[in-house]
This record gives sequence, C-alpha cells and structure tokens, in this order.
Amino acid sequence: MNITFNELRKIKDDLPVGSIRTIAQSLNVTEDTVRNYFGGSHYKSGECVGMHVEQGPDGGIVALDDTTILDMAQTILHKHAHEIN
Repeated sequence: MNITFNELRKIKDDLPVGSIRTIAQSLNVTEDTVRNYFGGSHYKSGECVGMHVEQGPDGGIVALDDTTILDMAQTILHKHAHEIN
C-alpha cells in the first residue's frame, strides 16, 4: 500500500493516548517498533519495519509492506470518533 508520509504521521498524531501501547501489545512488538512504522527512528529499542520512503511532496510516498499496524490504528481512530459523537 502507498500513502504519503504526512498522511501516515497525521494518523499517528491523531491516535488517542495509549494507542501505540495497545497496538504494540496486541502484536507482541515494542512500542518503538510501532513508532518506527509511523516514521520514527527508534532502532536501538525497536525493529525496522517494512516501509520504504520515496522523496516527493507531502513528505514523500511511503510504500508499506504490511498494513497490519495501519489497519489497527485506523480501527482505533474510527472507534474513538464514534465514542466522541
């Protein structure tokens, strides 16, 4: 899947507090690994993730090898939006 870097960061920034931990625990990975998925660079305590960035507008295009973390984040955002309304 392709997404702009800025869109990916916006999804991360819009997540409710504790969402990174929730995703990490669900997938049995470190929180830094989840942060790396969203463009972080915490490689001492987190793993590399299958994302490849090509320079361009909006921070460039990010090609994601696996959308599991993104899908979980979007589910959390959708649920959070319904709870607010």
